[in-house]
Amino acid sequence: MFDSLIVQFVVLWAVIDPIGSVPVYLTKTVGLSIEDRRKIALKATLIATGILMFFLILGQGLLEAMQIPLTAFQIAGGLVLLLFALTMIFGEGKPEQEMKMSASLSELAVYPLAVPSIASPGAMMAIVLLTDNHRFSFFDQVLTTFIMLAVLFITYLLFLAANRIQRIIGNTGAAVISRVMGLILAAVAINNMLVGIRDFFTQVV
Repeated sequence: MFDSLIVQFVVLWAVIDPIGSVPVYLTKTVGLSIEDRRKIALKATLIATGILMFFLILGQGLLEAMQIPLTAFQIAGGLVLLLFALTMIFGEGKPEQEMKMSASLSELAVYPLAVPSIASPGAMMAIVLLTDNHRFSFFDQVLTTFIMLAVLFITYLLFLAANRIQRIIGNTGAAVISRVMGLILAAVAINNMLVGIRDFFTQVV
């Protein structure tokens, strides 16, 4: 059982990617006060937790009721992730971004931090698979829930530490990290789409 818990932790860490979410957080909170950053970090983490809990409890039943295969969900999620990655790579300059930031401050915690950065399509799909009602008992699903919550709490702590990181690397460093992470995120998104397409046609054949 211990080995299984370790595997689940590694999987959820990879798909939620707390470290990878930090550059997104830094990029989208440039110019904000520390208090506003903390509020956004907490709100984003809570929203992501709610979304993942929804998929943990109702995701499998919802997809089965709508007759949507997990592969199709993975492809769609990969496409959304790719579009977001492209905005990180070819995003607007800092002045234009800051002009829009004041109008969309309340939405930053939802997009892109909660979705798709923390509660990514891969995380949604993974939590559905790791709590498959046909394969795992209720006790197993409870353990998976605690592991997921632990990873999300670590994500929140990293967001709080990101304020110190920002003071060290500055706005230029945050912009560079945003472009690099956008490129990596695009590769991950395309890989998710390709895997979803492969699995879909494998199931059809």
